This record gives sequence, structure tokens and C-alpha cells, in this order.
Amino acid sequence: MLTIRDISETNRMIEENKLDVRTITMGISLRNCAHPDVNQFCANIYEKITRAAENLVRTGEDIETEYGVPIINKRISVTPIAIAAESCHTDNFVAVAQALDRAAKTVGVNFIGGFSALVEKGYTHGDQILIQSIPEALAQTERVCSSVNLASTKAGINMDCVREMGEVIKKTAELTKEQDALGCAKLVIFANVPEDNPFMAGAFHGVGEPEMAINVGVSGPGVVKRALEEVRGMDFGTVAETIKKTAFKITRVGQLVAQEASRRLGVPFGIIDLSLAPTPAVGDSVAHILEEMGLESCGAPGTTAALALLNDAVKKGGLMASSYVGGLSGAFIPVSEDAGMIAAVERGSLSLEKLEAMTCVCSVGLDMIAVPGDTSAATLSAIIADEAAIGMINNKTTAVRIIPVPGKTVGEKVEFGGLLGYSPILPVSSFKSDRFIARGGRIPAPVRSLTN
Repeated sequence: MLTIRDISETNRMIEENKLDVRTITMGISLRNCAHPDVNQFCANIYEKITRAAENLVRTGEDIETEYGVPIINKRISVTPIAIAAESCHTDNFVAVAQALDRAAKTVGVNFIGGFSALVEKGYTHGDQILIQSIPEALAQTERVCSSVNLASTKAGINMDCVREMGEVIKKTAELTKEQDALGCAKLVIFANVPEDNPFMAGAFHGVGEPEMAINVGVSGPGVVKRALEEVRGMDFGTVAETIKKTAFKITRVGQLVAQEASRRLGVPFGIIDLSLAPTPAVGDSVAHILEEMGLESCGAPGTTAALALLNDAVKKGGLMASSYVGGLSGAFIPVSEDAGMIAAVERGSLSLEKLEAMTCVCSVGLDMIAVPGDTSAATLSAIIADEAAIGMINNKTTAVRIIPVPGKTVGEKVEFGGLLGYSPILPVSSFKSDRFIARGGRIPAPVRSLTN
């Protein structure tokens, strides 16, 4: 039973430490919308999404008001369009992206994810059309998010797609250069992608999911930071226990919201993603948690060890709180979306290479990294390949969301606005990887892929 102390503590976490439910994401299957005529397919998906999610935003707002828990975003994820639109007789899926965008605007969600393809072992015809459509689709829509899974521990790395995605990122940056390559902020490339992730830009409704599902992403870096202030100077066992207990409390808040949204909408409850997702706001930073453990600045020696402890303790605490933890669940390290990460880059303690090392032990990967606009497609592809290899070998989800900003160079800044924040332009190695990327083919799966 809840006690007055429990209620007061939760109120304090919300009011003082920026605890929030970052997103309620409704997953919607589009597999029964298939039609050979692309215009009819677009009409089918628009009708289904607007009907299924008609009450999503209002329900989230009602729960927020009644329970006093901030719910920042209401979002939708759909079946990967490369699968759902496979039977359409068309050589371009831009019209499909525009239909998704119209549906998102009609129901009032801020993002819709699922303009996606799963190609870790090779392409289908629908995959090829979707990937070729990504730059134009993201340039012509506001709320559509895109993702491509090109590697897994079981399948290896699709290096043909790695090469292509470097080119796709460059073209997307060029088509959205008037917005400082904002289109690239809505595109993420994965290894070992989860099918129930509620966070954008990588959310989609997996083929193993039900007709519809409610997935909730919670967040609370400020709450964890405040808890660690109470054990300053104590040993790492105490630090880990403190984070576990705090993650438990955060997850219980998310579970309450998820179950209530599920009940009111009449949609099955899927998972809680308990990732610590930061924002550019002061007091809502994962980097500041690491610095509270004793680092002078995020990126200093010891950062990877501190992040490993944080990520593991968050997962353990969340698993104690809910039987339905899923998605990514850990600690995010997006540069532009984290005030502490931004400051660490500006003071010179955090580099692209150190960020890559950190991705070995945390959720996702190189996220919201702004680089010079003249970075070559081959270099972008090589960065993707490195991150995919980390995910493949370590049997974990990794991803790249990198933004080559046209006209910008190292030392300058780029402003994306809102939760996307701003970022200094990070330097990229000047040594070339062109011949490596040009090989193509598939990097085979590691021996651990044979483990049952």
C-alpha cells in the first residue's frame, strides 16, 4: 500500500527533480492495410491510425492532470513500412510517409515512427524502395521518424546497407540543410533493434507485436542525481544500491501510467522502457550523474566504468519494479539532448572516440552527434560499421544518429530546438575508410551467434 511518505517522495521527484513519463507510444499494426495501389494503401493506413489513436493524446492529458505526473510526449509507432507496403506497385514510398505525417497531425502526436526497414541479412524489394525514399520522405514531412536495422548478433552486418546509409545520411542532410540537417535527427541506424522501443527516432511496431500495444518510456536523470547526492563519498556498492532503489521508484510511476492508459484506451499494455533519457534542461542530465560519482567531467578516465555501473543498476531496479520491462532500458547518452554532455564536449573532455567507448556499456549508441558538413559518406558509413560491430559482438542494441551539418565546421554550434537541444560540432578523424567501405558484402555473425 502507498504511504503518505511514498506519495510525498514521488511529488518531490516530480516537482524538484524533473521526473516525468517521457512518452506514451501506441503501437499499431498496419499489416492488414496492404494494397497494390499505393494511394489506396495510404488511405488505409491514414484511416486505421486516426481511428486507433483518436483518443491517445486526450487520454494522456487526462492521466497527467488526474495523477499529477508530467507526460511529455504522446507518439505512435507502426509496422515497418518496408513490410507493410511491400505489395504496393510503386518505386517510391514518399507518399506513404506523407500519409503517416497527416495521420500524426490529425491525432495530435508529436512523432510517428516506423518508416523503417529490417535488412541485417539482406534486402527485399520493399526494403530497397524504403531506404531510397528516406531522404525525400524526411525532407517532406515534419513528424515522421525513420530507422534501419542493418546488423544483429545472429546475422552479422549488412555492409552493403552500411555503405548505402552513409549516402542516405548525406542526402538527407543536404535536402534539409535549411533546417541545419534536421532530417538526420529523425533517422537512426540500428544493430539488434528491439521491436517494442517507445522512444524516437527508432520506434516501430514489430512483426511479433499484437494488433496494438501501449508502450511507455519513463525518465528521471535528475531523480538519480539527487539520490546520489545523499551518498556522496560512499563506496560503489552503496552507489549501485541507491540507483537500483531509485530506478525501482521511477519504474513504478511509469507502470501506473502505462496500466491506466492501457485500461482507458482498451489497448494491451506492452512494456515499460525505463531508460534515463536526458533533456537540455539544467538538472536533467546523465552526464551530471556520472560526475556526481566523482568524475571532474564526463569523458574523463573512469567514465565508461561509471556508465556501466549506472546502466546495470538501472536495469536491475527496473526489473524489480515491473515484469514487463523492455525496449532499450538503460542510460541514453545523446550529446545535443543532454546539458552535461554538451558542456563536456565544449570543455574538451568528451570526444567522438570516447563516446564510442561508452556505447559498449550503455543503451543505444552514438546519438545526436553533430559533425562537420563535409564529412564524407564513406566516413559516416565507417562510423556506423564500428557501432554495429559493438552491438553484434556484445549482443546488445547499438545505434547511430549522426548529423553532418552543411556549412558547419568544428568549433561552431548547431541549434535544433526543443528536446533535441543544441550541439557543438564534433571533430571526426581525417583518415579515410573509403576502400574498406567499398568492399560491401556481409560481415559474418560472430561465433556467439551459435549459442542457444
